[in-house]
Amino acid sequence: MNTRPVLITGAGGYLGSQLLAALVSGKVEARRIVAVDVRDISAHRRLPGVEYYRADIRSAELTELFKSRMPEVVVHLASIVTPGKHSNREFEYSVDVLGTENVLKACLAAGVKKIIVTSSGAAYGYHPDNPAWITEDWRLRGNETFAYAHHKRLVEEMLSRWRIEHAELQQVVLRVGTILGETVHNQITDLFEKPLLLAIRGSDSPFVFIWDRDVVGSILHAISTDKTGIYNVAGDGALTIFEIAARLGKRCVALPAGLIRAALATLKMLHLTQYGPEQVDFLRYRPVLDNHRLKHEFGYVPRKTSSEAFDFWRTARDTRDGDKRDVLPRTVVD
Repeated sequence: MNTRPVLITGAGGYLGSQLLAALVSGKVEARRIVAVDVRDISAHRRLPGVEYYRADIRSAELTELFKSRMPEVVVHLASIVTPGKHSNREFEYSVDVLGTENVLKACLAAGVKKIIVTSSGAAYGYHPDNPAWITEDWRLRGNETFAYAHHKRLVEEMLSRWRIEHAELQQVVLRVGTILGETVHNQITDLFEKPLLLAIRGSDSPFVFIWDRDVVGSILHAISTDKTGIYNVAGDGALTIFEIAARLGKRCVALPAGLIRAALATLKMLHLTQYGPEQVDFLRYRPVLDNHRLKHEFGYVPRKTSSEAFDFWRTARDTRDGDKRDVLPRTVVD
């Protein structure tokens, strides 16, 4: 097993925290573990044996930090996944795209041997001619209307150029599906929390899920091996929006695309929702990731299927909701 100095950007985030814990536990032996985040990680969250640094990935000082810590492997997790209320496209681009470019330049200046980048299945985009199962050879068409998808596409186009111009910096690019875990909260889980699930008439809206610990597992595999390349990271199989609704015990209503598009346009104009008519394509043309290359070439087999990852999240959610219901009557009585 290789023992390499490892630096992680976005180390204070959901995945970064889990990856740090896995490294500290010795699941992969690392000679040095460096955690970089734009936020200051509080003392009670800091793990023994980890060097913590507060830094913006867009900053000019990032190169000096990389040079001083001399990592052999960089895991680049920092990106805007769920924009804040006051976020804007310019800021998100500066972090996702320009920030990644700055990280690459810092890697080159510091002599980093390998960079592991978490991309997304969203980089393929939401298009009517997407194949039923998308392999890594399918073209990247992240829609400009979706900042996250478009920025992931732009980042991957940049990485493609770097693979040619700077082959000395090895790359592992992980195109991750929808992440589910015990405490995960994102745009997709918000959709599932609605009292009524909506479907687009004529589309099953299939979802591929990946257990959060399998995402961490695939990153650990990339750190500890000499593997390079691009891999879809998803559990086996997929669940349709109708199957998801049934497991949640909720109704799923299929409506015409035009009706939903018009309703979202009106609601957004009235500032009653942050989502616009583009969300119709987000639901109707979901990229479904084929994980054959992940398992058979990269050598990582997810421990949970899409179905099992969803059930794990649902059980954890139901347990939390049950705990809340149990607490409320006792509080009232007391």
